[in-house]
Amino acid sequence: MKIVVSNPETGKSYQKEIEASQERVFYGKKIGDPIKGDPIGLAGYELELTGGSDKQGFPMRADLHGTARKRLLLSSGPGYKAKRKGERRRKSIRGNTVADDIAQLNLKVVKPGKDQLDKVLEKAAEKPKEKGKD
Repeated sequence: MKIVVSNPETGKSYQKEIEASQERVFYGKKIGDPIKGDPIGLAGYELELTGGSDKQGFPMRADLHGTARKRLLLSSGPGYKAKRKGERRRKSIRGNTVADDIAQLNLKVVKPGKDQLDKVLEKAAEKPKEKGKD
Protein backbone atom coordinates (compact mmCIF):
# COMPACT_ATOMS: atom_id res chain seq x y z
CA MET A 1 0.00 0.00 0.00
CA LYS A 2 1.18 3.51 -0.73
CA ILE A 3 0.62 6.40 1.63
CA VAL A 4 0.79 10.05 0.66
CA VAL A 5 1.54 12.33 3.61
CA SER A 6 0.73 16.02 3.11
CA ASN A 7 2.14 18.76 5.28
CA PRO A 8 -0.25 21.77 5.28
CA GLU A 9 2.42 24.08 6.75
CA THR A 10 4.82 23.66 3.84
CA GLY A 11 2.36 22.55 1.16
CA LYS A 12 4.50 19.53 0.27
CA SER A 13 3.44 15.91 -0.09
CA TYR A 14 5.54 12.80 0.37
CA GLN A 15 4.85 9.30 -0.92
CA LYS A 16 5.96 6.16 0.91
CA GLU A 17 5.43 2.45 0.26
CA ILE A 18 4.53 0.51 3.41
CA GLU A 19 4.64 -3.20 4.11
CA ALA A 20 1.65 -5.47 4.68
CA SER A 21 2.35 -5.65 8.42
CA GLN A 22 2.28 -1.83 8.67
CA GLU A 23 -0.90 -1.40 6.64
CA ARG A 24 -2.94 -3.43 9.13
CA VAL A 25 -2.86 -0.36 11.40
CA PHE A 26 -5.19 1.40 8.95
CA TYR A 27 -7.80 -1.37 8.56
CA GLY A 28 -11.16 -0.29 9.96
CA LYS A 29 -10.25 3.42 10.09
CA LYS A 30 -12.58 5.90 8.45
CA ILE A 31 -11.95 9.16 6.63
CA GLY A 32 -11.38 11.87 9.25
CA ASP A 33 -10.02 9.51 11.94
CA PRO A 34 -6.77 10.46 13.71
CA ILE A 35 -3.85 8.05 13.30
CA LYS A 36 -0.57 7.83 15.20
CA GLY A 37 2.49 7.94 12.94
CA ASP A 38 4.64 5.60 15.07
CA PRO A 39 3.74 2.29 13.33
CA ILE A 40 4.65 3.66 9.88
CA GLY A 41 7.96 5.23 10.87
CA LEU A 42 6.77 8.76 11.71
CA ALA A 43 7.55 8.89 15.43
CA GLY A 44 5.65 11.60 17.29
CA TYR A 45 3.47 12.56 14.34
CA GLU A 46 -0.31 12.61 14.49
CA LEU A 47 -2.02 12.21 11.12
CA GLU A 48 -5.56 12.46 9.80
CA LEU A 49 -6.95 10.15 7.11
CA THR A 50 -8.29 12.36 4.29
CA GLY A 51 -9.05 9.82 1.55
CA GLY A 52 -7.58 7.28 -0.82
CA SER A 53 -8.32 4.98 -3.73
CA ASP A 54 -8.68 1.25 -4.27
CA LYS A 55 -6.65 -1.07 -6.51
CA GLN A 56 -8.79 -0.24 -9.56
CA GLY A 57 -8.47 3.53 -8.98
CA PHE A 58 -11.93 4.30 -7.57
CA PRO A 59 -11.75 7.06 -4.95
CA MET A 60 -12.93 6.82 -1.35
CA ARG A 61 -15.77 9.11 -0.34
CA ALA A 62 -16.46 10.30 3.21
CA ASP A 63 -20.28 10.20 2.99
CA LEU A 64 -20.49 6.55 1.82
CA HIS A 65 -20.27 4.24 4.84
CA GLY A 66 -18.53 0.87 4.73
CA THR A 67 -15.86 -0.70 2.57
CA ALA A 68 -17.90 -1.64 -0.50
CA ARG A 69 -17.90 -0.02 -3.92
CA LYS A 70 -21.25 1.51 -4.93
CA ARG A 71 -22.61 3.41 -7.92
CA LEU A 72 -23.93 6.76 -6.71
CA LEU A 73 -25.62 9.63 -8.50
CA LEU A 74 -23.11 12.46 -7.99
CA SER A 75 -23.21 16.16 -8.70
CA SER A 76 -19.87 17.14 -7.13
CA GLY A 77 -17.15 16.09 -4.75
CA PRO A 78 -14.55 13.33 -4.79
CA GLY A 79 -14.94 11.09 -7.80
CA TYR A 80 -16.78 13.49 -10.11
CA LYS A 81 -16.43 17.01 -11.48
CA ALA A 82 -19.48 18.35 -13.34
CA LYS A 83 -18.84 19.86 -16.76
CA ARG A 84 -22.04 21.93 -16.69
CA LYS A 85 -24.07 23.48 -13.91
CA GLY A 86 -26.62 21.04 -12.50
CA GLU A 87 -25.17 18.00 -14.27
CA ARG A 88 -25.28 14.68 -12.40
CA ARG A 89 -23.77 11.32 -13.26
CA ARG A 90 -23.77 7.84 -11.82
CA LYS A 91 -20.20 6.95 -10.80
CA SER A 92 -18.54 4.11 -8.89
CA ILE A 93 -17.21 5.20 -5.51
CA ARG A 94 -15.46 3.34 -2.67
CA GLY A 95 -16.76 3.61 0.91
CA ASN A 96 -15.08 5.60 3.69
CA THR A 97 -13.58 2.65 5.61
CA VAL A 98 -10.10 1.27 4.88
CA ALA A 99 -9.94 -2.41 3.90
CA ASP A 100 -7.33 -4.68 2.31
CA ASP A 101 -8.27 -3.68 -1.27
CA ILE A 102 -7.21 -0.04 -0.82
CA ALA A 103 -4.04 0.77 -2.79
CA GLN A 104 -3.35 4.36 -1.70
CA LEU A 105 -4.17 6.39 1.40
CA ASN A 106 -3.96 10.14 1.72
CA LEU A 107 -2.92 11.48 5.13
CA LYS A 108 -2.57 15.00 6.51
CA VAL A 109 -0.21 16.05 9.31
CA VAL A 110 -2.21 17.32 12.30
CA LYS A 111 0.58 17.41 14.90
CA PRO A 112 4.23 17.33 13.79
CA GLY A 113 6.84 15.17 15.50
CA LYS A 114 10.34 16.05 16.61
CA ASP A 115 12.03 15.18 13.28
CA GLN A 116 11.28 17.09 10.11
CA LEU A 117 8.96 15.25 7.73
CA ASP A 118 11.11 15.75 4.63
CA LYS A 119 14.16 14.18 6.29
CA VAL A 120 12.24 11.17 7.59
CA LEU A 121 10.40 10.41 4.33
CA GLU A 122 13.24 11.32 1.95
CA LYS A 123 15.38 8.60 3.56
CA ALA A 124 12.70 6.05 2.71
CA ALA A 125 12.49 7.31 -0.89
CA GLU A 126 16.27 7.16 -1.44
CA LYS A 127 16.52 3.40 -1.00
CA PRO A 128 17.75 1.88 -4.29
CA LYS A 129 15.48 -0.59 -6.01
CA GLU A 130 16.71 -4.15 -6.47
CA LYS A 131 17.49 -5.10 -10.04
CA GLY A 132 15.94 -8.23 -11.48
CA LYS A 133 18.07 -11.14 -12.61
CA ASP A 134 18.66 -11.36 -16.35
